[in-house]
Amino acid sequence: MVRILIRAVVFLASAALGLWVASLVLEAFVLSLQGFLVTIVVFAAAQSVLSPFIAKVTARSAPAFLGGVGLVATFVALLLATLIGDGLVISGWQTWILPTLIVWLVTALATVLLPLLFVRKAIDRSRAPAGRRARVRRPVCVRSAAAGLRPQSGGWSAPVVRRLVCARSPAAGLGP
Repeated sequence: MVRILIRAVVFLASAALGLWVASLVLEAFVLSLQGFLVTIVVFAAAQSVLSPFIAKVTARSAPAFLGGVGLVATFVALLLATLIGDGLVISGWQTWILPTLIVWLVTALATVLLPLLFVRKAIDRSRAPAGRRARVRRPVCVRSAAAGLRPQSGGWSAPVVRRLVCARSPAAGLGP
């Protein structure tokens, strides 16, 4: 459930970023502040629903065009966003082609890079603040009571293997 929510947030953020960059670059691509959220939700929902559908139809009919599925889905999602809400106005045929490329490219890059930022922030948050000692988990050493581990067909032999918590050291067999 958390992964689905994270993916939804990343997808909405990438759609917002793509539409915002296109509005900065192109004068005939007008994105109003009042309809910004509605436009983002409509665009993201349309693109997420249309992409698999267009990919399935293209795979059946013309597999050579599978690479353009993202572009077609972006174009149709932009068309729906302009028709449904009043937050996006696109005028001129060049302005229909260029924003499709810009939004597609920015959305693709953001979809790859935004999760990396989330992961980095999560790692930074998990580290203990300066001055406080972090809780260190030591590796678990697996040693046999006799001379070495004995794998069996179903896994490791339970009576032979005992687990000891140990530090990284040459004596434990984990260090340099």
